[in-house]
Amino acid sequence: MIDYSEGTGKLYHIQVAPGEVGRYVILPGDPKRCEKIAQYFDNPVLIADNREYVTYTGTLDGVKVSVTSTGIGGPSAAIAMEELKRCGADTFLRVGTCGGMQLEVKGGDLVIATGAIRAEGTSKEYAPVEYPAVADFDIALAMRQAAASLGFTAHLGVVQCKDSFYGQHEPEVKPVSYELLNKWEAWIRCGCLASEMESAALFVVGSCLKVRVGTVLLTIANQERAKAGLENEQVHDTSGAIRTAVEAIRLLIKQDAQEGK
Repeated sequence: MIDYSEGTGKLYHIQVAPGEVGRYVILPGDPKRCEKIAQYFDNPVLIADNREYVTYTGTLDGVKVSVTSTGIGGPSAAIAMEELKRCGADTFLRVGTCGGMQLEVKGGDLVIATGAIRAEGTSKEYAPVEYPAVADFDIALAMRQAAASLGFTAHLGVVQCKDSFYGQHEPEVKPVSYELLNKWEAWIRCGCLASEMESAALFVVGSCLKVRVGTVLLTIANQERAKAGLENEQVHDTSGAIRTAVEAIRLLIKQDAQEGK
């Protein structure tokens, strides 16, 4: 592969060099969330700020950890994971937002993804469509334990991942409305908890790279509750999801040390 960084030793898109990140990395979509997340670390340092990729590194319980933003969608998230893996990371916790789909998933609730519907394009360039997009079991369990210990309401299950935000929210005006509307109804009937944009790509890319990946999401609102005439509070504070991911990393650090990983 061509060295697009021209000998700097840094990965081209994230502008991070091997050794500058920890093995445990939190992956928000929004670059502006990185500084907020880094405040939970001990001695955080800004490592890089390039395009949609902002990286801080610090420590938790004496272990090096990092946060890197991925931007919106599967393509940029896959690039971040590919390059972070080359820098030494092997455990990734996505922290993001979603829209609820089942009526019991309310604004402010957390959703911990155990798997993802591959209604996006990035994962198809890594694995055949028959291959499932699934979260790492240990990360999902650590997130569930963390959320419970912090007193947050969390739902575990499958999320739907797409490439078009407005394809979800205005499907009736799209030329392929027949497909968007019918599949949305199918996902709901199958019990899909929420919709977002990155986890399917991250889970499949993680499987191919043989790294661990998990996802915890803040539910901003639920359009299905609105359609049903139910109360539909909007919540935009991601602190609960962030705290859950940080506590999950602490649990994983302890577990990995006990198991010699």
